[in-house]
Amino acid sequence: QVQLVESGGGLVQPGGSLRLSCAASGFTFSNYAMSWYRQAPGKEREVVARITAGSITDYADSAKGRFTISRDNAENTVYLQMNSLKPEDTAVYYCYARLLWSNYWGQGTQVTVPS
Repeated sequence: QVQLVESGGGLVQPGGSLRLSCAASGFTFSNYAMSWYRQAPGKEREVVARITAGSITDYADSAKGRFTISRDNAENTVYLQMNSLKPEDTAVYYCYARLLWSNYWGQGTQVTVPS
């Protein structure tokens, strides 16, 4: 079955960096776009970045210039490199894939940037 497993979250000081990973299995990873979402306490889940099967990327305005999404089709993994982190980046970060008519989410990984 489809599985998305995130890792790499943690506590980081403002201005620091983290790299999140999402290991995918159960489908032909290279054929599908992948996305990162995040959800802060008391807020709705929002898209952060997306990468197509052809590695075209798109970012939320809040992520542009600081975050980079990439994929390694040989490893079935999508990454989110986050630099210059701010307290407002604190959230649970989720990996997402839409396969045919179904949505799949990972379990999430917590990123905390204290103020």
